[in-house]
Amino acid sequence: MQVQYKGKSLAALFVLATVMLLSGMPAFAAYPDRVIKIIVPFAPGGGTDAIARVLAQEMTKDLGASIIIENKPGAGTIIGAQAVATAEGDGYTLLMGTFAHAVNPSLNAKLPFDPNKDFSPVALVARSPNIVVVNPKSPFRSIADLIAAAKAEPDKISYGTFGTGTSAHLAGEMFKHMAKVNMTTVPYKGSAPAITDLIGGQIQVMFTTVASAASLIEGGQLRALAVTTAERSPAFPQLPTVAETGLPGFEAETWYGLLAPAKTPPDIIDRLNKSAAKAAQADAFKKLSVNEGLVLIAAPPQEFGRYYRSEVERWRRVIEEAGIKIE
Repeated sequence: MQVQYKGKSLAALFVLATVMLLSGMPAFAAYPDRVIKIIVPFAPGGGTDAIARVLAQEMTKDLGASIIIENKPGAGTIIGAQAVATAEGDGYTLLMGTFAHAVNPSLNAKLPFDPNKDFSPVALVARSPNIVVVNPKSPFRSIADLIAAAKAEPDKISYGTFGTGTSAHLAGEMFKHMAKVNMTTVPYKGSAPAITDLIGGQIQVMFTTVASAASLIEGGQLRALAVTTAERSPAFPQLPTVAETGLPGFEAETWYGLLAPAKTPPDIIDRLNKSAAKAAQADAFKKLSVNEGLVLIAAPPQEFGRYYRSEVERWRRVIEEAGIKIE
């Protein structure tokens, strides 16, 4: 009589284990078999944190292992990214990468990691536009109006940003370069104080996020001129793109993607990618996408890698042209 274990004889299990051992495969390697950690390189409560938490919640259901969020803010996402770059490539430490990951190599003379060599792309989860907004009393009703006014009176128009090298800042710099205009950059410590001054008339325009502006646009406290993506946003289908309304070829967006340490095995990358793609179809993610203006992507690793490299190159040119550096 053969002893059975979960429907298989012990002899059959012994043969399977021997074959796996001889082929160099771990006999009982089941990924994941412990807690997975996603490092968010921002403080709790922001858009990236919210996206990571919903992603973790939905991927937990699919993978059958707990996924926790660890917030490691600081140094423009460098602290959190370094923690992942130096982690074991075993699929248990991941990074919620953003637009900042693509611009940091051009903004910083020296990084404590190599963004190209120390990470493996897992999944491009979502992309989101910025929105060009003005005070509702502003004479600007289109991008063409804004360009014409900026050309007529150089440096008179000011635009608010919420940090050097943020999407709001660099979208404005790209706009200035492509439109061949001069506008005054006014830095703030966050989007809220910048928007407060925009509403109050202290600055004239912002390239801000959907999350920070959507309710104010709906309430009539801000006027939206255009979205910054190449295509119109599902969140604001009535809004034209900047490219449509006066600046052909203009494209700027924020994005969110999972990255793993380099040398993470391809089968683990593939498992995580499939799980992220399934998570992106969940109702909780779709609800979040409306609030954040997200276009859910869940692109495969190779596509994410190509996209990331194109983002690095796009913003390198903008940063070099504008002479922007973080000391």
